[in-house]
Amino acid sequence: MTPDSDPHIAPPPARFDIASQTLIIGAGACGLVAALAAREAGQEVLVVEADALPRGSTALSAGLIPAPGTTMQRAAGIKDNAALFAQDIQTKAKGQNDPDLVETLAAGAGPLIDWLAERHGLPFSVVTDFDYPGHSRRRMHGLPGRSGEELIDALRQACEAQGIDIVCSRRAHILHMEEGRVRGVTVFGSDGSGESIACDRLILACNGFGGNRQLVTDHMPEIREALWFGHDGNRGEAVLWGAALGADLRHLGAYQGHGNVAHPHGILITWAVITSGGVQVNRDGLRFWNEAQGYSEAARAVMAQPGGAAFAIFDARIAGIARQFEDFRRAEAAGAIRQADTPEALAHLLGLPPDALAQTLRDLPRDGTDGFGRLFQPPPLAPPYCGVQVTGALFHTQGGLRTDARARVLRRDGTPVPGLYAGGGAACGVSGNGDSGYLSGNGLLSAVVLGWIAGSCRVAAS
Repeated sequence: MTPDSDPHIAPPPARFDIASQTLIIGAGACGLVAALAAREAGQEVLVVEADALPRGSTALSAGLIPAPGTTMQRAAGIKDNAALFAQDIQTKAKGQNDPDLVETLAAGAGPLIDWLAERHGLPFSVVTDFDYPGHSRRRMHGLPGRSGEELIDALRQACEAQGIDIVCSRRAHILHMEEGRVRGVTVFGSDGSGESIACDRLILACNGFGGNRQLVTDHMPEIREALWFGHDGNRGEAVLWGAALGADLRHLGAYQGHGNVAHPHGILITWAVITSGGVQVNRDGLRFWNEAQGYSEAARAVMAQPGGAAFAIFDARIAGIARQFEDFRRAEAAGAIRQADTPEALAHLLGLPPDALAQTLRDLPRDGTDGFGRLFQPPPLAPPYCGVQVTGALFHTQGGLRTDARARVLRRDGTPVPGLYAGGGAACGVSGNGDSGYLSGNGLLSAVVLGWIAGSCRVAAS
């Protein structure tokens, strides 16, 4: 048995090779959280992963999850709640999100973080030394290294401790349906051998379609030339299956971009270098936009500059803040971050016009709003100065299958597809219908909360 060129739907085989109560496609943050929740609910669980090891989009992220009202927030003296978080999500997306979905994610995030910490020992803490654009409270939670690899490894270890089976190097290709209900899938190994798996509940945690260049061109042509910084395995099976099933597909033009990826090193430079007072300039040494809008919008802004390149300019104080992130430390080790005592010397290192860069930095307000509408607050940039060449990238898609408060996949008429659940990039998120609605952490927010709900069949408290 060998797979056809596209994922598709077929009747169930006469006999399945194996069976599991809850079958999860994808071992990223969504799938592994779903697995932990399903096991706690007493389900027999099997996770199928296309890669040789669980990694996916989660490992490429900073591993930060926004959540209000957690034990960690309270310990840090931060007052926050789900209603305020929901308001921030909707404000960033200009009200384009499904209010029920926003409420579900905002209400579920805090209890989920506490559950992962208390039940499974994940040592979350809150990022307290800088603000993320659009968040009115400091609510980003991460593990000590602030790394997506660290998060996925911790979740995998938690699953192993619970005896959850994770089968790797198997890509789900055929979705088996009978009388409108999910009955199972057929997965294929790298050698083309297939195996059919029956299930009572199927959770699609296979992320979005950023790795499918045709779907990207069809739904978000403005970003098709940007660096693809997501996982190549995100080929859009969930969207293709959903279209064939008559499922309700929402906001397929929504995505998370990022305009601060070190080039040519291909290493993410945390947006903290900007929110803490840094700026972006183009090859002429000139600023070109209001960087406070957010890093997702930055992808388009940077790609519109000559050569699709820009330079993040900051200082040693800000670099000290950024070093809490493993990616930034890797960028320093790779020589991507340049440092000099004067703007002119830094310009020489970066290949920029020295006089122009020096004038750009002199023009920055020490305390007040600039001509782009960005508010600057002390302390201003000071020697020694730092810089890194960056480009724009597509990180992951944000549209997908519409789900209800139980993470069930819905048809266009609003009825659920029996036995089918979705989360993370497979489901429609809360980033509106483009790139500017992305609020920092929206991707992992949708992944872990919908995964938790799908695995346990819980309905988030309001």
